Formats: sequence, structure tokens, C-alpha cells
Amino acid sequence: MFRISKEFHFSASHQLTHLPADHQCARLHGHNYIVVVELSAAELNSDGFVRDYLELKPLKTYIDDVFDHRHLNDVMTGPSTAENMAKHFYDWCKARWPETTAVKVSETPKTWAEYRP
Repeated sequence: MFRISKEFHFSASHQLTHLPADHQCARLHGHNYIVVVELSAAELNSDGFVRDYLELKPLKTYIDDVFDHRHLNDVMTGPSTAENMAKHFYDWCKARWPETTAVKVSETPKTWAEYRP
């Protein structure tokens, strides 16, 4: 199995209002997010790729236009957790690139959430 990944960055604020008021994530705060999309294939295409990295540019455009420097509570349906964002980006990517196998989202250098069906 061949596997590739590409990393994307954005900054945004959010607030997990369903948590108790004294929970730090219930307060308005922001993160410098990292999104990593992974694609896999048993065979390479005629160019020798799982998929050309240039074909992933629509994800960068989507992130820049919809998520970067936004308040995620206004963008996401449901809680704007890293887990929900990983699933959201996975669904978005899978609809465009069937080779999509996973998406990871980081809120901090030490934390990651991954969606992999």
C-alpha cells in the first residue's frame, strides 16, 4: 500500500459552550491548527503518484476561505472539537479524492485527533 499525506495550517477561535463554565475550553480561545490529509492506494497512477499533491490545492483554498481567521462556532455544525473537525475534513476530502484514508487535526503541538473509518 502506498500512502501520502499533506499538511495544511490555519488559525481560528472557538468556544466549547456545552462544557461547564469553569472549563478552560468553555472560554473563547484560539489555536493554530494543523490539518493532515492522508491518501492511500494499492497501485500508483500512470504518473507514479497516489495522487499529485497539486490536486490537493482545493483543500487549501477551502481552509483559507472558510476556516482561517474565523470563529469556528460560526462555521461548524456541532461542537468545534478537533475530533469533529477531523471527521468534517475527512468527509470533504473523501467526496473529492476517493483515496482519502484519514485526516488528523492538531490544536496544539502536543495534541492530535484523527478520523479514520
